[in-house]
Amino acid sequence: MNKETFISNIKELNIILSEEELYKFEKFKELLQEYNQKFNLTSIINDDEIYLKHFYDSLCLFKVPEINTSTTILDIGTGAGFPGIPLSIINPKIRITLVESNGKKCSFLNLVKEELNLSNIEIINSRAEDYVRTNRNKFDIASSRAVAHLSILAELEIPALKVNGLFLPLKSNIAEELKETKEKLKDLNASIEEIIEYTLPIEDSKRTILKIRKINETDTKYPREYNKIKKSLETNKK
Repeated sequence: MNKETFISNIKELNIILSEEELYKFEKFKELLQEYNQKFNLTSIINDDEIYLKHFYDSLCLFKVPEINTSTTILDIGTGAGFPGIPLSIINPKIRITLVESNGKKCSFLNLVKEELNLSNIEIINSRAEDYVRTNRNKFDIASSRAVAHLSILAELEIPALKVNGLFLPLKSNIAEELKETKEKLKDLNASIEEIIEYTLPIEDSKRTILKIRKINETDTKYPREYNKIKKSLETNKK
């Protein structure tokens, strides 16, 4: 997906880019390519794949109407800034918190924030469970893209949501993970409201956004330590 195709396709998401926004995406791409050599940020480094698999895919969260009316978003395990930074470029009114445990990646994110003048993002260098334990019931939306198994993400992110907030993980093939996560969602007082399926342009690869609503406060025992969450999932799979 080249820049022109990117501009055309996101119009279907009701996004019309200004010159300033387009400049920020182009600058972000250049920074990603330059600093990837130092920090090993991503395996996706050519122009067309960045526009398709990083920028366009992140912006598909605008398929969920509540993105436009939310004021706070949590992006856990953001890596090089996805989906959080593309969202922040498009809607500067949303306060977006990027949580990343890798210090070098956080250094890159701070550079991007400064270079693109993204005053609406906050970068937190922390393990997800440590951050969420002290920031419960705080966010309208929590999201992650290609970070971990759905059951793990749910336990890490749902406690950070306000009651009635939305957990919106970006996934590819989800059927097996969803089956293994249904009981966990009940424990976390959350329920699946909608499954949004679509394909990425150009390569026609399958993608899914789960729209999961927090219906009541989550027990304070969650989230557990990451290793305990992972071990519990492995035990349940047996």
